[in-house]
Amino acid sequence: MKIGITGTGSYIPSIITKNEAFLQHQFLGVDGSKFEQDNAIIIDKFKAITGIAERRYAEPELKTSDLGYLAAEKAIVDAGIDKEELDRIIFAHNFGDMTPGKVQGDTLPSLATRVKHLLQIKNPKCVAYDLIFGCPGWIEGVIHASAFIKSGMAKKCLVIGSETLSRVVDPYDRDSMIFSDGAGAAIIESTENSGDILAHDSVTYAGEEAYYLYFDKTNSAEGCKDTRYIKMLGRKIYEFACINVPKAMASCLDESGVGIDAVKKIFIHQANEKMDEAIIKRFYKIYGKDVPENIMPMSIHELGNSSVATVPTLYDMVLKGGLPQHELKKGDVVIFASVGAGMNINAIVYRY
Repeated sequence: MKIGITGTGSYIPSIITKNEAFLQHQFLGVDGSKFEQDNAIIIDKFKAITGIAERRYAEPELKTSDLGYLAAEKAIVDAGIDKEELDRIIFAHNFGDMTPGKVQGDTLPSLATRVKHLLQIKNPKCVAYDLIFGCPGWIEGVIHASAFIKSGMAKKCLVIGSETLSRVVDPYDRDSMIFSDGAGAAIIESTENSGDILAHDSVTYAGEEAYYLYFDKTNSAEGCKDTRYIKMLGRKIYEFACINVPKAMASCLDESGVGIDAVKKIFIHQANEKMDEAIIKRFYKIYGKDVPENIMPMSIHELGNSSVATVPTLYDMVLKGGLPQHELKKGDVVIFASVGAGMNINAIVYRY
């Protein structure tokens, strides 16, 4: 049974925030202490490591579910399906609908239910649910969809990854410059014309790694102590990802039966340019190979890290000609891979 992606869509917010916008920010350490370096140096070092020059923030009137709906609409049109035929809507996110100025995330009803409502799908057997799996959530959603289809419980699934991280960042934290907003979606089904999920792999490390990403108070003594923000142990995440993501990718590729030389593109979570480069280098080293030229599309330079949205957005951009230096031909083998809160890692080997 061939199970693959028959349509994709994405929503990239219109608000562009360049690194220069942070020059007047007051960045503080976790203990509230000031940094000796001025912001220009902090920002230059940040860009050298992450590759991020600008990022996108959602328009104030749009919530996470709205972004997901806009991406989903495009994916449904791209696949050419009747939305009433959808059996599952799987919405990957981490913080729910965040309204600017409010301190709580809203997940009642679920974001998947909100998208079903916005799409005006009347079929009650179209089951909608949310998936919280950190940044690898969209890839995990595709794995869920594949399992539903393979079991006979579904024929067509909509998988969405959407986030508005700009609304859960601490403005006093340097890491706030990493995060952004966006949404990507895909239709998963089994048809003769679909691609083919050849193998997948998912793992959860829940020792000390469980709290490498967490929610905590602002770095500022004068900030609101009742509000919690996304925090991370960046160095530990970097080291963890560089060691464990290549192993998961290799395990998945070996299970697929596809040789390393057949891989045409690797769509990896856009978390940090240097980290992604190190992961890919270690992955190819497992097979005694050098990294091929142009193997890894990147969108982080302009879009930042939008968590669950990075991989589906990046894939949609390549398919729609948004990155002219990258293209896919029918039959090409690609790898989707991600790492994030949990700590969770997953990968899919996919024939386009």
